[in-house]
Amino acid sequence: MRYRSQRSCAPSAGFTLVELLVVIAIIGILIALLLPAVQAAREAARRSQCINQLKQMGLGGINHHDTHKHFPTGGWGYDWVGDPDRGYGKGQPGGWIYNILPFVEQQTIHDLPSGMAAAAKKTATARMIETPIPMFGCPSRRPHVTYPLFADIPPNSDKPNGMVRSDFAVSIGGGSVYEFSGPTSFAQGEDPTFVWPAWIKDDPPPGVNHTRSEIAIRHISDGTSNTYFFGEKYLNPDTYKTGRDGGDKESMYAGQGNDTSRSSRLGLPPLQDTPGIGASWSFGSAHPSTWNVVFCDGSVHSISYSIDAEMHRRLGTRNDGLPVELP
Repeated sequence: MRYRSQRSCAPSAGFTLVELLVVIAIIGILIALLLPAVQAAREAARRSQCINQLKQMGLGGINHHDTHKHFPTGGWGYDWVGDPDRGYGKGQPGGWIYNILPFVEQQTIHDLPSGMAAAAKKTATARMIETPIPMFGCPSRRPHVTYPLFADIPPNSDKPNGMVRSDFAVSIGGGSVYEFSGPTSFAQGEDPTFVWPAWIKDDPPPGVNHTRSEIAIRHISDGTSNTYFFGEKYLNPDTYKTGRDGGDKESMYAGQGNDTSRSSRLGLPPLQDTPGIGASWSFGSAHPSTWNVVFCDGSVHSISYSIDAEMHRRLGTRNDGLPVELP
């Protein structure tokens, strides 16, 4: 006689559809709770990097002063870029970024066109214009790479394949806002009879930089710890990469203009980057709540976008004798 053994079959363990949906919902809630914290941590890291970059720029500007007895010049005008064979004063057509390159470990880029004949120098200058330096880009805003050319070709350069732009600007102060394209040639710029804009002598901007400036610490009567040096500049996010922003179309190595400088005058508050809004003379940034600025003593401060307008003006002005209070 044969017998069949009978086994009890226990039900297999697993998730029901309802249980699976509950788990998915819990995971979604956890992600929603954690994502803002992750994003905040990333932004904090980017802000810290931005502050460190400004610290390097400030030290570079101070070392420039120690070596040449004045802060970086504003050059000849926004049409021109730097020339390594023309010194660091009134004969230098390039602006503040170009002039601090040797003091922020970028001597090689500064010297790319050095000692060359005219044609070769123009070709090398175009390569310089195309060369990015990460410290001059804000990590919260855009990659620091070569962007499309939309500006005029500098008189001392061949046509580059694009331009590198900066997310930082030098302070021209809280007074009159001026810019100048510059002479049309080296010969004109060197001509003692050439008429430079009258405002350079009669009404210079009260910050630390303007066309052909040679501003020294002795000119900062309000104190270096009370005066803006370099800060983040406002940009319209719609034009981050196009080169079509009125305050972001020239090379970062260009002379002073609203591409490389910003003002703190009344009516030009610092702003957080906002699509559709153009403010080509204002400081600002892509960071939430605050923008960063290094003062002439090398200290870096995070300043609220809601800073009092008069205090903002005073902090940008080197010699008005009025009291200031850091926000």
